[in-house]
Amino acid sequence: MPAESASEEFTVDQLAAKVGMTVRNVRAYAGRGLIPPPRLVGRTGYYGADHVARLTLVRELLDKGYTLSAVERMMSELPDGALALGVFETLVSPWTPTEPEVITELQLAERAGIPHNAATIAKLVELGIAERQDDGRLRIPNPDLLRTGLEVIKLGVPLEAIFEMLPKLFHQADEVAKIYVELFRGTVWRQFADAGMPADGWPEIQRTLENIIPLAGQALVAAFREAMGREIEIAAYQELGLPPDTASSTG
Repeated sequence: MPAESASEEFTVDQLAAKVGMTVRNVRAYAGRGLIPPPRLVGRTGYYGADHVARLTLVRELLDKGYTLSAVERMMSELPDGALALGVFETLVSPWTPTEPEVITELQLAERAGIPHNAATIAKLVELGIAERQDDGRLRIPNPDLLRTGLEVIKLGVPLEAIFEMLPKLFHQADEVAKIYVELFRGTVWRQFADAGMPADGWPEIQRTLENIIPLAGQALVAAFREAMGREIEIAAYQELGLPPDTASSTG
């Protein structure tokens, strides 16, 4: 969202148009305390950049599936809408996959190099990898994930084995994500919250998030690469009928 001039102001109709809401919704959210009162000139209220930022954040959170009650609780703790929106976008944007794709079932089968099968499509939908649209096409929320799976299929791994593996992979990914989130919540965020969430502390929170997210990914990849090498070595020696401790003598 483009930055607003600190002096730029809007009427309620202009504000509603700017944030993509109806005037009725803007008034309703104002009545619930989600935005501060406008600056009054006579009987006309004028809204500024903070109102735009807060309402944009409200819309984003609602679009993400949060209830209005949950949004109210979160917004009540935010001292500055623009700063809070920046933190929210930092949290969401780095993890947003590539743009979703919309393809037909036949196109998907062709990419995978396998015959079209209704049961296969149903399983992809069940796993959340594909979503059915009203026009019969498939929406792929995370094309990178699908692309990776298709490459594995081309290596000769049976589709059934991939389907069996994916829920385990998703579970492990959730567990790793929780570790990093709890690390942040228990240290940097806890100190910030205990200090009363000072307005001048939000930029530092955003900078920390911007740095910790890519670093978390790098650490995870490095740890995974080492673990993968170790597991492959163990499996190789087991398949060859040799104990792992003979590795150093079999060069």
